[in-house]
Amino acid sequence: MKRLLVPAQTLLRHRSLVVLLACCLLLGLGFSFVGPFFSLFGTQEARMSPMVFGLFMTTTTLSGIGISTFLARVSDTRTTRRSMLLLGSTAGLLGYTSFAFVRDPVWLTVLGSILLGTASITFSQLFAHAREVLMTSGIPAKDTPLYMNVFRLFMALAWTIGPAVASQVMIHFGFVGTFLGAALCFALLAVAVAVAVPAVPVPGAASVAQTSLRASLARSDILGHFAAFVLVFTAGTMCMINVPLIVVDVLGGTVAQVGIIYCIAPFFELPFMLWLGLLATRGDQARLIRISVVLAIIYYGLLGVVGEPWHIYPLQILAAAITAVTQGVAITFFQNFLPGQMGTATNLYSTAQRIGSMAGYLLFGALVTTAGHRTVFEVGAGMCAVGLVLLWIHRPRPVAQGAAPAAAGVS
Repeated sequence: MKRLLVPAQTLLRHRSLVVLLACCLLLGLGFSFVGPFFSLFGTQEARMSPMVFGLFMTTTTLSGIGISTFLARVSDTRTTRRSMLLLGSTAGLLGYTSFAFVRDPVWLTVLGSILLGTASITFSQLFAHAREVLMTSGIPAKDTPLYMNVFRLFMALAWTIGPAVASQVMIHFGFVGTFLGAALCFALLAVAVAVAVPAVPVPGAASVAQTSLRASLARSDILGHFAAFVLVFTAGTMCMINVPLIVVDVLGGTVAQVGIIYCIAPFFELPFMLWLGLLATRGDQARLIRISVVLAIIYYGLLGVVGEPWHIYPLQILAAAITAVTQGVAITFFQNFLPGQMGTATNLYSTAQRIGSMAGYLLFGALVTTAGHRTVFEVGAGMCAVGLVLLWIHRPRPVAQGAAPAAAGVS
């Protein structure tokens, strides 16, 4: 208990850390309002076919990768995190407001590519800022994974209530209300950043030698983990798109049940984030990541055989454990690859996520069209199995007695 009370006291003593918690909560609410229902919006409201929806999401994701990669390099040397966060949150406000009223697939693609593509920098910049605040707050470096998981926990907290609230908003006000709710969250995030995040130079920015994405991936350890996470995130994206549709279209469930499903996992993520964050402070990040991928293989395999919507409810506990590692501990893990370049390192993680999303959108459309919804889960399990092999091949080696620890933690 003391290991948790001390971080809690530390967080409450530092105004900058409290602000970060609030920003994580608002960003999580913004994403949770639209994330679970985006496939329903594209296929039912905008009347896209599964393949067209996959192409739409691929185009907007590619745009996000290009914009965020450029801005991540800029953020490490030539501007402040505050500026980047203001840019991203404002773009999110404008993007989701436009999605509330636009239904033409072409215009949705244009607006999504420009506005939501720019808004995609918000996550990586917020967690890069969080890591830098921790570095200047006198917090022991070994405790960084725990604090980073606490920040991620507040995003999970948002997901415990966001989808359920969004489903009720959708029932009463349609997708217009849902997207305007997400836009409001980004507006509040912009206000919080403008009022409470100082415009200070990035620590060490003047002396940082820029490492491009291509140069970073030239390292076999980074490339191996990057490729593994692309596969894991591809499987996760296909699942997230597929779950609402299999519940409604195959299992005969309701939108309200979809909201419940997406609330269960974040509820269990809260204790998992704390517990796994504590384990990660002991240098177990790499092992935790491999275990989470094993759980993902089991999770997707079981999703492929569910017969009723409620069968998915207990499986979301597995999803919570997976998310607590792949979207919590893994952030610190990737940041440790490139010390001093938090924007670039965090964006490397986010880029793996976005490439996985892009591949997931494409594969989802193709798989559903040719093989059906259950095959999506089977292919997802296979991808995670390949990712596990890559993680095993490139697992960090234990260091010799008295040597410096490996950058990304020892297994």
